[in-house]
Amino acid sequence: MKLSLFENGEFPTCPIHFNMARHTIGHSVDATKTALEVISHPGKVAENWTYAALQQAILTTAGGLQNMGIGKSDRVALFMGNSSYFPILFFATNAIGAIPVPLSTMLTDKELSDILTNLSPKLVCTDKPITWHTGAQLTGAAIKALRDSAPAEFADTLADDPAYIVYTSGTGGTPKAVVHAQRAAWARRMMWRDWYGLQSNDRVMHAGAFNWTYTLGAGLTDPWANGATSLIYTGEKSRGVWAELAAQHHPTLFAAAPGVYRQILSSDHDLSGKFVSLRHAISAGEKLPDSVMQGWNTRIAKPIYEALGMSEISTYISHGPNVTPRTGTAGLPQKGRKVAVLDANQHPVPIGEPGFLAVHRSDPGLFKNYLHHPAPTDEWFVTGDRVSMDTDGYITHLGRADDILNAGGYRVSSQEIAQTLLTLAGITDCAVLDLLVKQDTSVITAFYTGDQLSEIILKTHCQNTLAAYKCPRQFIHLDTLPRSENGKLLRAKLVQKYGWKDQHDNA
Repeated sequence: MKLSLFENGEFPTCPIHFNMARHTIGHSVDATKTALEVISHPGKVAENWTYAALQQAILTTAGGLQNMGIGKSDRVALFMGNSSYFPILFFATNAIGAIPVPLSTMLTDKELSDILTNLSPKLVCTDKPITWHTGAQLTGAAIKALRDSAPAEFADTLADDPAYIVYTSGTGGTPKAVVHAQRAAWARRMMWRDWYGLQSNDRVMHAGAFNWTYTLGAGLTDPWANGATSLIYTGEKSRGVWAELAAQHHPTLFAAAPGVYRQILSSDHDLSGKFVSLRHAISAGEKLPDSVMQGWNTRIAKPIYEALGMSEISTYISHGPNVTPRTGTAGLPQKGRKVAVLDANQHPVPIGEPGFLAVHRSDPGLFKNYLHHPAPTDEWFVTGDRVSMDTDGYITHLGRADDILNAGGYRVSSQEIAQTLLTLAGITDCAVLDLLVKQDTSVITAFYTGDQLSEIILKTHCQNTLAAYKCPRQFIHLDTLPRSENGKLLRAKLVQKYGWKDQHDNA
């Protein structure tokens, strides 16, 4: 009996002494080559950074941070918008062995306060002062002035030293601080071949903002570490803008979340001649609907390669130009990965049987630990994704085993949203689902019992407490929620009754 255990070859060992920033922008590359184009609107490059200028800005900013007393292992929160200051500060912080922590600017004051209390950063870099925060802050002109300092040297960090922290929604409703090691940047090289097909002459356009971790990895870290050029758009994101950007700025790779591909296809513009420079596109964050993939293939005729990942390891299972596509699957584990499908006792299940996707602790891209928690010692990191594996190692995704939802590529805890609504007077019970409301379109939906409240009251309460992407798009009042005898929510009954049904099913 063959078991669902797949080890896809070996990957070169990360050097013992390793610094993520040095790996990304400190390697040998033509100093005059463009590393970054910041595009303000189609046809307009607002900033053009050569590799020499980028490295200089990062190392002088690092020197300025050192002059402020920031040193190895100090945590620096980056609460900043969509500008080039963000990646420069991120890599400057990492360069000296300190720990950058990207934070979404969509966080509410309460969410931000909870995170800063948990994080205890030595410094917060922000676009504008956080009036209620009593810790050290750096804003506006003071951030730019860091570049007037003498350049710092790259810190002599070890591969397992902490490099950066990202916050992700936890199943209990409390965001988790995921601590990544310096080696995480080395491990990303596995994606270059088996997802991106990344080359040094590529022009990589990422549809996300600078401060999104998907952009930080796929849009900046990987292109720069490979000597390629990154293209980041900071203007208004209307339906037709991506096609115009592609036509004007000639990307060879395009990276986005599924919602962006859906937006592009919803445009009435002729798309046939807009993406001619592309070799292919990549997608991550959530499952790309089959109808979007089909529409893209028909109108653009360039492949989209999907990848499966999470905050604790980034993307590690994918399709790519070097992977034979298999319809209905999430792809293959990338070369160098060791994954398994486990049962509840963490034993591999037979091929073809459903179980929990797990990554071996030896994977260099796997996170170190959660902040304030010891490093795990068990053999496998179990992801919470329910999957099956076929005889060739291809993974079919069967859903999440926990309550994590996808909202436009962001991972959101349904429990966090439900707990927020339960603080509203009159609500007695609540459940939150990602509900399909029409073909290929799902929205976060809150079902609640108790007093029937106006949508304005419900939305306002959520908006005052939660980031915009976490707020439910619709609210449904019920007399009772369907639950089993032991109190477990019967989600399937809610989906069956209130979810969208194909018109043929209704005939």
